[in-house]
Amino acid sequence: MKKAGDVNKNNQQILRLTRFRGSDRSARVWILKCRNCLHVYGCNSTDGFERKCPKCQSGERGLPLPAERDGEDWTYDEHVIAFYYYNRITFGRIHIHNPQVIELAALLGRKVGSASRKLANFARLDPFLRQRNIRGLEHGSKGEERVWDAFAEHPEELALHSARLLAARCGCYLEQLTQVDVDDLPPPGIEREAVVKLRVNQSFFRERVLSAYEFRCCVTGLTVKPLLVASHIIPWAEDAGHRLNPKNGLCLNALHDRLFDRHLMWVDADYRIRLTTRICPVDQPSKQTVDWLLSFNGRPLLLPKKFRPDSRFLERHAQRCRQRSTVVCTELNI
Repeated sequence: MKKAGDVNKNNQQILRLTRFRGSDRSARVWILKCRNCLHVYGCNSTDGFERKCPKCQSGERGLPLPAERDGEDWTYDEHVIAFYYYNRITFGRIHIHNPQVIELAALLGRKVGSASRKLANFARLDPFLRQRNIRGLEHGSKGEERVWDAFAEHPEELALHSARLLAARCGCYLEQLTQVDVDDLPPPGIEREAVVKLRVNQSFFRERVLSAYEFRCCVTGLTVKPLLVASHIIPWAEDAGHRLNPKNGLCLNALHDRLFDRHLMWVDADYRIRLTTRICPVDQPSKQTVDWLLSFNGRPLLLPKKFRPDSRFLERHAQRCRQRSTVVCTELNI
């Protein structure tokens, strides 16, 4: 346990090292993050290797979080990191008690209230919120505007840059931060860099979409995150301009994602789920499972409060589905 990113035997990770004096003689304050419950707290550098989380492991009470940067101007890089967090936080949950807001503040050496205000300032520029006449704080800084402008011009480059900055702060590899599977990556070189860039941006899109849907499948309501997928309505390869557009995404469980991707399911103009006759049961063993899938035919989509899927994208996808099959007939009692 010597640097940011290190994890002790109790799954407590060093988020940041500070120069603040701890409560023990000659100790400095380390900021730890519990990887079990995401609680962030301060501890002495002399006992960080054995600390347990005060919240979920009955560990000793943590030390106050240093905020040495409080009152100082935000740098451009800090704005970019804050933008990364903004896109991962569920709509309406930017507040001082949110673990992600606390983590951002601790990482940057800011007070939690300052980090919360900065994230709210991004909301005032969010074009998707403006369409719904939802505004953040009235007064912000040029820093937020610079980041939004950069994202509008080059979304994939800005998303990649934000992940790189955060990975450097957290003392981890870019692939670790974004949970990119490295087992099948090409050897180091130009091809590997291209693949990593692609997957990092896909990870950015995934977090943006899943947080908008509050990590809930828009068909079944399932909330088990490992089983959720951010499905592109218009495929990634077909429209570069909307690759990271959350309105081009749906939060689906893995099975319904497969149905959607294979044009066996679509969403109509009334935001109702439609399935094709091609998945009707062909044998008795699969009948129960298929009947469960078909039970969602005609049900309304569980829409997000933010980033409602674009009806134009849905219609484009629906047209392809209709060309290949027909809607499940009412005589099937579905």
